[in-house]
Amino acid sequence: MPGLRLLLSGVLLLCSSLGFGQDQVCKTTPNAQDMAYIGDLIYRNECNRDPACLVDWNPGEAFPSLGIGHFIWYPTGVEARFTESFPLFVQYLQQRSVSLPSWLNQLDPLDAPWASRTQLMQQRDNAQVNSLRHFLATHIAEQSAFMLTRLQQAIPQLLIQANASDRIQLQANLRALCQTPLGWYALIDYVNFKGEGLNPRERYNGQGWGLLQVLQTMNHKQPANNAFANAAAKVLTRRANLSQSTTEQRWLQGWLKRVDSYRRQTMLD
Repeated sequence: MPGLRLLLSGVLLLCSSLGFGQDQVCKTTPNAQDMAYIGDLIYRNECNRDPACLVDWNPGEAFPSLGIGHFIWYPTGVEARFTESFPLFVQYLQQRSVSLPSWLNQLDPLDAPWASRTQLMQQRDNAQVNSLRHFLATHIAEQSAFMLTRLQQAIPQLLIQANASDRIQLQANLRALCQTPLGWYALIDYVNFKGEGLNPRERYNGQGWGLLQVLQTMNHKQPANNAFANAAAKVLTRRANLSQSTTEQRWLQGWLKRVDSYRRQTMLD
């Protein structure tokens, strides 16, 4: 563990020396009121603000999705292609001494306790699932804060992994977006929705679809939020076209509707 701490310290020092720290790229962060709006918009995007959706398993997927961000949680033995976010959220809560449902706190390993969508659907009204759904419904602010933290931690990694020739423009794109609550909403929602773009397994034919790829695709001559929405639509359309699954083609219309929300002129509509 000392070696790991030294490595992490070295990465942080490198980020800082290169000007890649989140606080060096984005000079402000959303305030509590802005985060409440952002969390509510993400809740609407994922669940249409329906508490029943807080513990869910989409048809065609190999894992359940939890919370306002539909955090991925893998059952035992499922191949982990996509970044698993629910255990990271649990760890985030434990580090902040948030009391978890007792059965969740005792899971070891921290794998989803349902082997299939059918099993979860059969158990969706039992005490275990109800306790988890209630917990998530009463900890919306913590979920929003976790998503913001995930983005903040990703920013230095995005810039380090980008080609050196892209970094100045990527920093400019990020700075333009984090000038406003609307820009923060776009960044937080997208990194939660489709990931950072850093996981090499999240690729089709070598093409990723995460935040890094959207930032690289942005047209800097357009207003930042429009440019981000346009780039996200292009990246997600490419993903659906490269996918071997007809499911993603069916999902594409919903994906495009979601990223179009990044253009809205007010956080209240």
